[in-house]
Amino acid sequence: METEPDDEPARLRGEEPSSEPAASVSAYESRPGRLVFTEEGNTEGWIAIDGAVDVER
Repeated sequence: METEPDDEPARLRGEEPSSEPAASVSAYESRPGRLVFTEEGNTEGWIAIDGAVDVER
């Protein structure tokens, strides 16, 4: 199911939260400045997030 990105979480809009359980995502620093994200049960390597940040190099 595809949805349009939204800047305001459902809980702030007064909507019911999703019935989907929250994903368990871990971040590991493989070397200074390099983060690797893993998601429990995700064998395909795709991770989606509800928010984004600017990446600075």
